[in-house]
Amino acid sequence: MMRRLLPAALLLTAVVQAAPPAAGNAGKDNRIRTQLAARESVVVASELNAKIARLPWKEGDAFRAGQALVSFDCSLFQAQLRKADAGAEAARKLLEVNTRLAELNSVGKLEVEQAQAKVKESAAEAAYMRATVSRCTIPAPFSGRVAKRLANAHEFVTPGKPLLEIVDVSALEVQMIIPSRWLARIKPGTRFTVEVDELGQSYPAVVSRIGARIDPVSQSISLTGRIEGQHPALLPGMSGWASFPAR
Repeated sequence: MMRRLLPAALLLTAVVQAAPPAAGNAGKDNRIRTQLAARESVVVASELNAKIARLPWKEGDAFRAGQALVSFDCSLFQAQLRKADAGAEAARKLLEVNTRLAELNSVGKLEVEQAQAKVKESAAEAAYMRATVSRCTIPAPFSGRVAKRLANAHEFVTPGKPLLEIVDVSALEVQMIIPSRWLARIKPGTRFTVEVDELGQSYPAVVSRIGARIDPVSQSISLTGRIEGQHPALLPGMSGWASFPAR
């Protein structure tokens, strides 16, 4: 399961996933307990000292990639950006004037160099404020659903404050711990079925990857599969039985 900490617009903090069922939960007829997990799960956090202007999403709401998840009141930052742009423009004009005067030997090399340094300084300040304003809206990094809402509109937040937990439910993974002896017949690409307890239905799945290390004490290894096809009824956290082909 992969958790990301997104910089800038999407500040990513790790969210701990429930551990896959242990290999000791293996049943008869090549079955073992398993759990569904979202392929992507992200905690969206603030990167500004600002008041939340809009946070319309509730738990369970679906969103599309690129939609604004959170918008901040950035009137102060926008004013600072306009000031920085004006300062950068003034510095550029001063450099132009000093360059002409230097050609006429009316100012020295030092004045021109100071004007050049001022242009670089003011441009850097304007770029910093432009980057700050770009963080006033946090877009969705993928299409998914809101798992948990952690803040409210009109609330003042600081950098690092969690705002929303979002999950990608378009491609659910199947996580489990299997006995290492099963590796003799289970490989990436092996097909199996998952019977989901909450729904009482079975779904086709395929092994996508196998862990890199066998636990020497339990003689078990992690295995991850993916559910084939689109099944809107399936949700992260559901559990059930994975059934593999017999030898």
